[in-house]
Amino acid sequence: MTADSEKRVKFAMYLTGGFMLAEVVGGLIAGSLALLADAGHMLSDTVSLALALGAFRLGHRAATRKLTFGYARFQVLAAFVNGLTLIVIAVAILIAAIKRLWLPSDVLAGPMLAIAVLGLVVNIVAFWVLHKGDQENLNLRGALLHVMGDLLGSVAAIAASIIIMTTGWNEADPLLSLLAAVLILRGAWVLVKRSGHTLLEGTPEHLDHADIDAGLLALEGVESVHDLHLWELTPQSPVASLHVVVATGAVATEVQQRVQTYLRDEHKISHATVQLEGEACEQGCVTPQH
Repeated sequence: MTADSEKRVKFAMYLTGGFMLAEVVGGLIAGSLALLADAGHMLSDTVSLALALGAFRLGHRAATRKLTFGYARFQVLAAFVNGLTLIVIAVAILIAAIKRLWLPSDVLAGPMLAIAVLGLVVNIVAFWVLHKGDQENLNLRGALLHVMGDLLGSVAAIAASIIIMTTGWNEADPLLSLLAAVLILRGAWVLVKRSGHTLLEGTPEHLDHADIDAGLLALEGVESVHDLHLWELTPQSPVASLHVVVATGAVATEVQQRVQTYLRDEHKISHATVQLEGEACEQGCVTPQH
């Protein structure tokens, strides 16, 4: 699935970067803030998509003694940086739009509309390609949000150009740029919050600590559970570590197997460090097992 996501990001990067130049030229000719804002967003997207592509490729590298989990976490870091970049871009668009509202200027609606329509087509294609990928991959989701921001920018530019053509109201250009910026900010905050939660070793959103604890206590041979920690290397790789006190008379190795099977089958946690404790472990079964 990662290889497929990598190909999708690469295609979107070429598509976005190629059309960005047309938007820069069109924005300068038409004098449109909406087009120039979208072009700046597409420039950032090209860089961000390149960063995402690099994250995928780094993720293929094998683990080392210094990086025992390998480079898989880099994709989460890339998603976090992408989210921060989107926030900076959105704020810059907001500032520019407010200035344009105070000092309005004429906009050539015809060229603006033509470039905006072409941009919309390009962004729809890129969005469709990325949307078909693995949506649990934060790296891909970050790339998708960038393209979604571009798509919104193109829609805003089209709407602004039509309003200007029909009414001559040039303020439509910065006003719709403001709307697109707010929508970009919303998506960026979600991405930063999600990737930041992963970087801080937070409990995965799809896992319930209390529910897992109760499920473990219901297993045969488990007397109690403590120091249960749940986090994720990436959204596709949840991890757990816990101490299990084995009930008197139970076979420690069988309890360990039940715990690992429960975590894998019920909660998709394939990497779990289980430390066994209790009277059944007096012969040295406290060594953590994966």
